[in-house]
Amino acid sequence: MNTVVLRWEWLAAAFGGMVAILLLLWLSVRVARDQRAPWPQDSPASAMDAPLPELDVDETCRSLFHRWDPRVKILSLLLFAFITVSLRRWISISIALAIAVASVLAARTSLRWTAQRLGAVTGFVLMLLVIMPLTVPFHEGDIRLIVEGVPLGAVNLRGLELAARIAAKAVIVAFIMEPMLRTSSFAVTMAAVHRLGVPVVLCQMLLLMYRYVFVFRHEMQRMWVGMTVRGFRSRTGRETLRDLGCFVGMLFVRSMERTQRVYEAMLCRGYRGVFPSSVQFALTRADWAWGSAWAAACLGMLAADHWPR
Repeated sequence: MNTVVLRWEWLAAAFGGMVAILLLLWLSVRVARDQRAPWPQDSPASAMDAPLPELDVDETCRSLFHRWDPRVKILSLLLFAFITVSLRRWISISIALAIAVASVLAARTSLRWTAQRLGAVTGFVLMLLVIMPLTVPFHEGDIRLIVEGVPLGAVNLRGLELAARIAAKAVIVAFIMEPMLRTSSFAVTMAAVHRLGVPVVLCQMLLLMYRYVFVFRHEMQRMWVGMTVRGFRSRTGRETLRDLGCFVGMLFVRSMERTQRVYEAMLCRGYRGVFPSSVQFALTRADWAWGSAWAAACLGMLAADHWPR
């Protein structure tokens, strides 16, 4: 087992560089959030008229991913994600990262959504980068890193490499989710998932959740504004807990009432366990060719990963 001793000044410089990179990532996420359209203020109209954010934010874009049959697209990109997770060598992981970045650019989706998705996995990645180098057991041939003047345990560089590998795979999967989910509407995506064999009940549950989670969020915001204008202020005390308990209980009551009205409206419109859908899929030679190209890319990554050194 080899031991490497580093000076604490080097560690401080490396930590400062990492903090700078994370700060830039955080600023990009904040800018993306600030550019988001504000939620409409309360109006006499019903909360059912609240806007529904669509996953395909730019329907006028007609990239290759937009024209691709959703069924083949979902299968191909899911295969790419699973193959990426199974990779072990950095050369194959680098190839997968290049393909994922090129796919995001080719899909021409909004980069602020990509920044938000990367921001969501930042905490998970940081946790791995901090914990794994300190907790991975030492094996024969591992490099033990000791920082001079810092009362920390020995750092296993193999654990740091494992954490970096997992973090890179998480970033690649986050990238590939953009062309898979933001180049077709959610209803079309769910219809394609159902055609691939997923039970219709699960697809309907996802559709209803996607549609009405924003409605309930809008209802919650209306109730919170109503409490605020009536003098409610969040403090630490029994009165605040009582008011918050009443708020949560009333939110559940209103949600149940809204759910019942929505279900009755669905029955009046002919719902009998299946949503009427006008989505039609037609496979073309271009779809098969594009899917074959992705399958070939997956095989190429596997070949590079298992190529003898």
